[in-house]
Amino acid sequence: MSCCGPSRRRLLTMMAAGVVLPMVIPGRSGSAGADPIPLLATDLEVVTVTDTSVVVTWSTVSPQGSDAFGRPLPVAANTELRIGPADSVTAPKVLGFDDTPTGYHYAEVHGLEPGREYRFEAYSNGVRAVPTNGVTIAPGAVEQSGRFTTLVPPPGRHLRTIALSNDVHYGEEVSGIVSGDLPPGYRQDQGLPPYPEVMLSAMLDDLRSPDRGADQLILAGDLTAEATAVDSAAVRARLDAWGSLGSDYFVCRGNHDRPHVGAEYAQCSAVPAAPDHHDCWGDSFVDHQKLLSYQVGGLRLLGIDTTALDASGGTIDQEQMAEIRAALSSDPDRPTVVFGHHPVTNEAAMNNAAGPGFVLDRGNAAELQDGYVGAPGVFLHHSGHTHRNKVTRPDVAARVEFLEVGAVKEYPGGYSLLRVYDGGYMVNFYKTRSDLAKRWSARTRGQYFGLFPEYALGTFAERNHVVARDLSGLTSS
Repeated sequence: MSCCGPSRRRLLTMMAAGVVLPMVIPGRSGSAGADPIPLLATDLEVVTVTDTSVVVTWSTVSPQGSDAFGRPLPVAANTELRIGPADSVTAPKVLGFDDTPTGYHYAEVHGLEPGREYRFEAYSNGVRAVPTNGVTIAPGAVEQSGRFTTLVPPPGRHLRTIALSNDVHYGEEVSGIVSGDLPPGYRQDQGLPPYPEVMLSAMLDDLRSPDRGADQLILAGDLTAEATAVDSAAVRARLDAWGSLGSDYFVCRGNHDRPHVGAEYAQCSAVPAAPDHHDCWGDSFVDHQKLLSYQVGGLRLLGIDTTALDASGGTIDQEQMAEIRAALSSDPDRPTVVFGHHPVTNEAAMNNAAGPGFVLDRGNAAELQDGYVGAPGVFLHHSGHTHRNKVTRPDVAARVEFLEVGAVKEYPGGYSLLRVYDGGYMVNFYKTRSDLAKRWSARTRGQYFGLFPEYALGTFAERNHVVARDLSGLTSS
């Protein structure tokens, strides 16, 4: 079963409306009249911009030939990123260079000035990288202008960094299928580890590195492909090797993690209200439709189970909803991050590729947001499910950011860092950067007939932004 990505009807509608990929023009060397270079530097994306750093990615591919998935064959080349102040009369200088040959380029530069505009150029073997999808070639896109502006962090102390992630799909073997065998799915190459394991390990390794420095990790659902006992236990073991549930990492259930029926699940605990459904994921983590509440340094984390028994769309039963409202009303000013798998807002319902039935039930969504109106401490609601980076507007007068984060398991392949300060927070999306993770992300960029980047990457501002908020009562311990 596949829950994610465009429905077949919506996908065909998008194609009929003329959503196409631009043609890539072969690059040339820097000298006039030079012969064409036998590689293309393409898929340029300015993924991450913080107050002091930038991450730029691209691929180098052959102008001829393609792999079994229709993607151009990778060509190994060096990685060069040139950056300079936008108000300087001199050309951008090489600030990032790696001579290691690769087809999957990840250039990260630190030491930039907050709130300053920069020019940039990316090259491989002398060929300048260019953007190749609708998001990154849109007028005003940083990839198109060759300019970006670093963020200005909120005032005060940096208190903690929390990684926001979702959609690992541990146990999945084919990525990008909507229904049956359509559209064509993507498989891992024979002899390599399963891609959900590759992508999860890449994220966990990333988060422990000094340049990411995550204090905690939230996984907002779909940890497994279909919630078997084996996969549920395996992903729990992998996460436990990284940290402790409830203090280092926090989870909620996604629709792929729901209780199932059938002989494969019969050895797991039965759901009291539906005894033909067995909850293998719950045996490894937490019971169905159970609210989870934690505090870290005074910051409250509320994990909501938004999953139904037999549907991809979301619901919250009345017992859990009552617990949510009680938690919010008992401490309404407590700075709070809520996480649940299904997006909430009307905007998310209307502009996700699978339609309104794919997100949280409209009645539940209205009731939940009404609770946020009376709890001004809630400042962010993190969702997964749509496999995209997206910020949507609340339906009520509540100062809550509703943030959807791209999937761990496929393009764009990563997580967001929520950096909390006294005076607000900064959000940045990062791709994972192990060799195998970069390779798989580049491959699955071609999902849904090449339309996936247009849907999943999100705009620069949705991936990277700062929100002012008084969070000065929190601590770093």
